Amino acid sequence: MHLAELNVGRLVAPQDDPRVADFMGNLDKLNGLAKRMPGFVWMMEGEEGAGNTDTSIDGDPQFIPNLSVWESVETLETYVWGTIHKQFYERRAEWFEVLGAMHFVMWWVPEGHKPTLDEALARLEHLKQNGDSDHAFGWSHLREATMHQTHRCRETKVA
Repeated sequence: MHLAELNVGRLVAPQDDPRVADFMGNLDKLNGLAKRMPGFVWMMEGEEGAGNTDTSIDGDPQFIPNLSVWESVETLETYVWGTIHKQFYERRAEWFEVLGAMHFVMWWVPEGHKPTLDEALARLEHLKQNGDSDHAFGWSHLREATMHQTHRCRETKVA
C-alpha cells in the first residue's frame, strides 16, 4: 500500500495578485522537489503540468488542492518537515486563509492507484465527520509518523 494525502488551502487573493506572488513563484520549485524525492509516487497536476493551481474546488480558483501519493509515511514526512517545504509551510499565513475546518487528510491506497480529487474530498469529509480511522486520518493516527511531533510548525490561530 501507498500513502495518499490531500491538503487544501484557500489563497488570500487571486493567483495573479502580488500578495501571493512569492508562493505562486515558488510552486514549481516545491513540486519539482517533491517529484525528485525518494518515495514520491504521483501528484495531481493541472493541464499544463505546473501543479494544482488550475484545479478549483466548488468553482473557486483560490482553493489550491495538493493531492499526492507516497511510498510510505517516512518519505512523505521527510519531504514535508525535512526540506525547504517546511520554510514555505511556516509562511502559510501570508498566502492562505486560516480555514476553520480540517483541510488535511491521508489514507492508504493500493500501489498504482491515483486518487481523484472527488475521492480525496470524500476522505476529508469522512475525517471531519468521524475523526481519525483507518479510512481517513491525520499525522497523529500513524505510529510510524514521528517527524510531525518534533518538526511541525507553530499553529496558525483563527482570528
